[in-house]
Amino acid sequence: MTPSAPSAVGAVPQQRSTGTTSPQIQVIPVPEAGAIDAADETVDLLLDTGRAPGEILVLTAGEAHPWAAHEMSFGETSYWAQHDAADDVFYADIRAARATGRPVVVVALNGGDDEEMSRALAGALARAGVLLIVCGDPTRTNGLLGASA
Repeated sequence: MTPSAPSAVGAVPQQRSTGTTSPQIQVIPVPEAGAIDAADETVDLLLDTGRAPGEILVLTAGEAHPWAAHEMSFGETSYWAQHDAADDVFYADIRAARATGRPVVVVALNGGDDEEMSRALAGALARAGVLLIVCGDPTRTNGLLGASA
């Protein structure tokens, strides 16, 4: 399933208590099994529209993204050095506390239970500078986003 454009959920940015603007939240409605593919397609669209690779963080909720699994095979030091360089799209587990924020965070809800995912989405929202894109089942995603707010 190719997302032509993310559908906005809460498209009007909200003011944080610090006076800064909260990131916009968009949901790409896809089944859990298609969440990683949708996240990849979303990254391609972001890059095609001018977003710099180093501005994008992709987080997975279930099984690791194939890129992350491949890069981890070379060791954690090499893997996290790529994160710290921040010059390319970086892929990590949604629970990885070391994965710091970037302007755009794309989340693939490809597994996990609701309680854990609610906490993880709150963390993903905190990491997103201007845009959080969540790829997953829209009913589950909207419920989780409501619970994490």
